[in-house]
Amino acid sequence: MRLAYPSGVHVEHVREAYRRYAGVYDALFGPILQPGRRAVIEALGCRPGERVLEVGVGTGLSLPMYPAFVRITGIDISREMLAKARARVAREGLANVAELAEMDAEHLSFADASFDRVVAMYVVSVVQHPERVMAELRRVCRPGGEILVVNHVRSKNPLLGALEKGLAPLSSKLGWHPDFELDRITAAGGTLLEMRTVGVLWKVFRFRNA
Repeated sequence: MRLAYPSGVHVEHVREAYRRYAGVYDALFGPILQPGRRAVIEALGCRPGERVLEVGVGTGLSLPMYPAFVRITGIDISREMLAKARARVAREGLANVAELAEMDAEHLSFADASFDRVVAMYVVSVVQHPERVMAELRRVCRPGGEILVVNHVRSKNPLLGALEKGLAPLSSKLGWHPDFELDRITAAGGTLLEMRTVGVLWKVFRFRNA
């Protein structure tokens, strides 16, 4: 059974939340979330010339971590976060970043099978319809390509799980779902090749786009 979020996060909630976060995001969330980003990049196993889409690129903290021989496209719903990402690309001379575009992850404007690998870092618990996002990731990934997701999921620890559930009514203010359920990723992502825990809160999922 899928859980519904009657007071869920809508696109405008996310835009407003990340408008607030943009100026302090790197300082507040950079170190905390960086192990998950690093784990995804290491798991990518990219080959020279491959096309990579990062959904939810944010301020571009992950962009310098990709190998120079891949072509990266990044999208995000927040223009304030994208402005930070573009400044990072210019400052660090990241010539392998092909495009950074403002776009809704539930409605990607790319053609089918546009990318060899698709990455979503800390995104699926932010959107209103996670299954729709996962379907879009699969659509724009070529058959046989890989989709990698890193995200928080609701803890199995009774105390932490109860805290996450208690925070759920604040989703629209936080800009994400604290009580996000594991199967909203695993049921919609394709063929699950690997799932592992990074740190205390994060899980990395690697799917083949069957």
